[in-house]
This record gives sequence, structure tokens and C-alpha cells, in this order.
Amino acid sequence: MKSRMQRIWRRGWVVSVAFVTIFMLGAFDSGDIASAQTPDSSATAKPQAPQPTHGQSLAGTWSGSLKAGDNVLHFVLHIGVTEYGVAVATIDSLDQGVYGIEAGSLKEAGSSFQFDIPSVNATFAGTVAANRESIDGTWSQGGAHLPLVFHRQPRIALSKSPTGAISTAEGTWQGAIEANGMRYRLQLHISHDAQGHLVATMDSIDQGINGFHASQATETDSQIHLELPTVRSTYDGTVNSVRNSMTGTWRQNGEPTELTFHRSDQILELRRPQNPKKPYPYEEEELTFTNAKAGTTLAATLTVPRGAGPFPAAILLAGSGPLDRDEADGGHKPFFVLADHLTRRGIAVLRYDKRGIGKSTGSYDDATTADFASDAEAALAFLQTRKGINPRKIGIIGHSEGGIIASMISSRSANVDWIAVLAGPATKGEETLLIQSDLITRAAGMNNEQVAKSLDFDRQSYNLVRNEKNRDALEKDLANLVQVSGIGPAMPPAFVQRQIHWTSSPWFRYFLDYDPVPALQQTKCPVLALSGERDLQVPPKENLPLIQKALEEGGNKDFKVIELPGLNHEFQHCYMGLPAESRAIEETFAPDAMKTLSDWILQHTAS
Repeated sequence: MKSRMQRIWRRGWVVSVAFVTIFMLGAFDSGDIASAQTPDSSATAKPQAPQPTHGQSLAGTWSGSLKAGDNVLHFVLHIGVTEYGVAVATIDSLDQGVYGIEAGSLKEAGSSFQFDIPSVNATFAGTVAANRESIDGTWSQGGAHLPLVFHRQPRIALSKSPTGAISTAEGTWQGAIEANGMRYRLQLHISHDAQGHLVATMDSIDQGINGFHASQATETDSQIHLELPTVRSTYDGTVNSVRNSMTGTWRQNGEPTELTFHRSDQILELRRPQNPKKPYPYEEEELTFTNAKAGTTLAATLTVPRGAGPFPAAILLAGSGPLDRDEADGGHKPFFVLADHLTRRGIAVLRYDKRGIGKSTGSYDDATTADFASDAEAALAFLQTRKGINPRKIGIIGHSEGGIIASMISSRSANVDWIAVLAGPATKGEETLLIQSDLITRAAGMNNEQVAKSLDFDRQSYNLVRNEKNRDALEKDLANLVQVSGIGPAMPPAFVQRQIHWTSSPWFRYFLDYDPVPALQQTKCPVLALSGERDLQVPPKENLPLIQKALEEGGNKDFKVIELPGLNHEFQHCYMGLPAESRAIEETFAPDAMKTLSDWILQHTAS
């Protein structure tokens, strides 16, 4: 019998899961990191000195009002800084009920500050006041240029209803549905419109989807009733006497579960128990290396066991999407966890931010898998020069798309001692996407007719990608297809635009027709291929036999193909393998999977 958590979440998020599948967000591991550009790093392979970071001095919460004709839109800008010192930002449009729109290309130079909002084709450029308390600038969108001033807001805990509220429930609330090792965090926003009617939206933090609108939001004597048809859910709660807690029942597809919200603008903390804590029993160094051919500088972390060495080493290659050196996504940092495990076992590890991401230079948006392979070859060349690293015992560990890249490089380089392909596809790009779409939509509860419509939409979008070479025209065609299909109105506009932009990218064009088999056939070094039994994104049933066949046909004499029970695409113990589960699972990387990997590497690097 399925758990309550499975029953609740399997059926309720069908629309969002199908849309994510169609537009490739779940095709491998596309992350949610804002692609903020940073200044050029040193081209020499040496530890990085502290550098100014775009937007870092502006970290905090800012509010501003934009007058557009007779309407006034109230914005809240949230600027944060990652642990690597890179600024990231989101913006909320309170009057439109849309929250967490990603900002990109944050740049701060002296008193100048700017960013863009790709999902709505908008930009902001302004001047920061000397006291760093306001930013006076211009919002540009659709040919219009409107004045907009952001003011820094003090960080306060929202313990009562906001000023001007007509309901005890108005404000921002945080809650979570928890069961069986999974935790879905929800953020609820309640306000009122010009007619005095309550309006509400909800964000599913761990599914990365914001702005689900409540078709009904009512209050009677502190009793709150919400209806969210997009996710087939209702919520009935009671606000306590001091107005800082709301206790009630969430019903999704008729399944009830207790859910308590607390008034706060602070999202509930993630639980990631596997993240390593300092001090580490090994050496850690931040550095840069260059890809001279591409003109990129890659920012990296190298972890090396203590001792004389030389040590065997691994290069970690992330899956698809704008991912940093930790392959951070949904609060998980699998490469951080994996690098710690490997280094503790005597294996040096190099991991780096993709080009255009984090502290690495270059353009992510214009890059294809082949470009990322070029960066990985530069990483290999760099690591061979490092003191303490055995240049004859350097291997590559590639996750998902990184597995494709690992075989690309090993098929044409004698300097790769071994490769480990983690959830790497062996089917052609289009076939990978169609299989994935079929499996995920069925697992999400769609019937045969719905699945068929989803796959038909996929094929139509792929044909558009192949036939329309102009990216702007392609995005218009994709937007029209979304509207004709009826998907558009069910999803937040920012989410739709992000997926359209992803589908029109050079990466997507390249991947759609790429066949991994020839490179696998030409790979002669030892190969370990691992896959999770419940991987719906690169399923083992379709891919592991192809990997084995390709290696056999190519004459490879040293390879191992293993399907690991109970694991998903991210190598977490899971329930169904749906991409939406990953963020809600507290485990980052299954210990048994890491041990299988490190045991194999040590066997192949022993003196």
C-alpha cells in the first residue's frame, strides 16, 4: 500500500510535472541557480584571492513601486550571496501574485547596479546611493522605460498582520507537509485586492514552482478557506489569537493531512544532514584553470588527501543545467558530499563551476555539450600538472550529461585512466526525452490519453527546434504552441518563459540529435556504469543494456554495469523516482552508491 505522502503528491501535481517534462527541466538535472556573471578570474592556476562580487554589498530585501499607466506594481527584490560569494536575486510582484522570479546577470560597478529578468524580458539599471540604502533607476520592458526606486528594507520577523490588512490572515506564511523522510515546504501569501477581496498564492519551495493562485480565499471568524484548483487542493485553517500561527487541514485529491503555517517571511530551513562540516581531514583549495581554446576561466575546488602522495584523482562533471561545482540543486549539493567521501578514501577530487556559472567566466547560455566537454578536457590537462596528483591515475566521474561528456573525452584521449558514468544516457537525445516524458507523466498519474497528448506536444516542439534556426522566432513559435495546447494558463508565466528559453537554447539543439553510443564504442579505458532502479529520467532498463552492448562491441575488456535498488536519478533512496521528490528527500547521495563507486575506483588505481 502506498503511503499517504505518495497518494497526496502523486496525483495532485500532474500538470506541473507534465509541463516540466515537456520542457526539459527534468531532462537531466537542470538547476535553479541564477546565472550571475562575475569578473574575469586570474588565468593562472593558483589559489584565488578574495574579489569583489557583483551585488554582494547589496544583499538584503528591497522594495519599490513601478507606475505603469494607471496601475502601480509593488516589487520586492531579494538579493543573496552564495557560499562562493556570487550574488543571486529573485523578485516578487505582489499585485500580480507572482513570487520568486529569477533575476540574472547581476552587475555592480561602483555606484552602478543592474540585472535582468529573462523570463519577462525586462531589465533594471540604477545608481546606488552613497549610504547603500536606495537604488534609483529605470525598469525597461517591451520598449517602455519607467522610473523605479528600490529602498532597502529592515529584516524583521513578521509576527502580525501587515499594515492596512483587512484580514487576520494577510501576510506571508511558512509550512511543510512531512512524512516518510520527505518534507515539502510551502510558502503562502495572502493579501487583498482593490475591492477588499482576499487573494492568495502558494509556492511549492521544494518543487521550485511559485505562484499557484487560489481561486477562492475567504475568512470567517479567523477560519481560513483556500481553494487551489491547479493542484486540486483545499486548505482549511484557524488563525490563533496572536495571529502568528494557522493550524488546519490540507486536502489534495480528497486526501487529508495536517498542516500548520507560521507567519514569517523566512523560508523554512532545509535539512541536509550529509553536508560535510569543517574541519575536514584533508586539504581544500580554491583555484582557477583556463580553457585557452574557448577563452574561459573555470573556478574550482580541489580536495587532496593529507600525505605525500601522489594520489589518484577524479574530475566531477555535472549533469545538464546551470550548475556550480557542487552540482547544487534544490538545496542538495551532491558533488560536495561525493567529493568529501572520495577524498576521505584517498582520492583527490577536482570539481568546478560550469562556464558562465558561479565564479567561472564564459557564456553558459550559448554553450552545448561539446563546449562543456572542451572545458572538461582543460580540467584534465590542468590536473595532470598538479603536484601530488598521479597523472597516470586520473579518471572522470560524470553524472547524467556529465556521463556523456566522460565517454566523449575518454574516446579520444589516452590520458583518461578510467571513467564512471552515473545515470548517463545511451539513447539518442530525442529518444531519451520521449522515454522520460512517458515514464514521468505516467508515474505522476496521467492516463493513456493524457500521456499521448504530452508526447505529441513533445514531438511538435522538437520539430520546431529542428526547423526554426532563429532563436527569437523559435521562442515565439514555442509560446504559440504552449497556448494552443492549453498548458499556458495553468502555469505561472515566469515558469513558462523559463522553459521556452531552455528549449530554444543551443544546448537543446545539440542534445536533441546526439547519439552517445559511438563514443562509448571507442572508449577503451575501464568503465563503471551505475544507475538507480527508480530513475525515471535516464531509466536503467533502456540505458544500461545499451551501454554494455556498446562497450562489448568496441572491445572494452574492463567494464562493470550495475543497477542500484531503490535509487532515483540523483542516487537518493526514493519512493517513485519523480523529479519533484528529489528536493523533498533529506538524503543527498546514498552511502551505498558512494561506496560502490569508491571501491571500484580504488581497485583500479591501486599501485
